[in-house]
Amino acid sequence: QVQLVESGGGLVQPGGSLRLSCAASGSIFRINLMGWYRQAPGKERELVATITGDGTTTHADSVKGRFTISRDNDKNTVSLQMNKLKPEDTAVYYCYAQHRSSWSSPYLAKWGQGTLVTVSS
Repeated sequence: QVQLVESGGGLVQPGGSLRLSCAASGSIFRINLMGWYRQAPGKERELVATITGDGTTTHADSVKGRFTISRDNDKNTVSLQMNKLKPEDTAVYYCYAQHRSSWSSPYLAKWGQGTLVTVSS
């Protein structure tokens, strides 16, 4: 079993910053892609940012220049630094990881439980 535990959500004023972190633990041999998705009330879950094992990143257009994804392969963690936050960034943020338990195992997708980010004055 693999668990993803997120932390760092909360209430912040517009223009402020937050840093989300996600730690993977359990039967992990290798983690491929890691990322962050979010789901606002009444909307579908959407991609925020992803990062591969070699550090290649992608960011949604809506967060480019404001959010930065990073990871620590030794610690199996992924972080999301969020700056210049806007009310429309309010959502539950989910950590995501593709992992496998051995060389012969397929990669499986795992989601965290989500952490709420609220941007409001």
